[in-house]
Amino acid sequence: MPLTHAEIETRIRAYVDTFNAADPQGVADLFADDAVVEDPVGSRRIEGKADILAFYQGAIAGGAPLTLSAPITSAADTGAFAMSVIVNTPDGRLNIDVIELQHFNSDGKVTHMKAYFSNDNMRKLEADHA
Repeated sequence: MPLTHAEIETRIRAYVDTFNAADPQGVADLFADDAVVEDPVGSRRIEGKADILAFYQGAIAGGAPLTLSAPITSAADTGAFAMSVIVNTPDGRLNIDVIELQHFNSDGKVTHMKAYFSNDNMRKLEADHA
């Protein structure tokens, strides 16, 4: 039986909160053992929990907080959400606007995550003035 909207929303919020708590193992634990991550779609697919853990270790180490920017929506086994991600680069901080889809199995684990963004969705942030 597919998850309800409330169950999907709870899992997506757990993903964002666990990522922002700098817990890559906790994020990886939200995924099925044979899950696939495409971040962004069109790049090399990340397959299996060990590679997903390594991916999130790098993403979290890069200091990229996630902020939901619209309501979470769902249909069948999939949740969709918009978020902004702030990343630190050698050229300064960037804001990336992302649409993400997460497909869930009946156990509530993510089976396939797809992040949609391109260079057109990135903008440089002004330097902080302290």
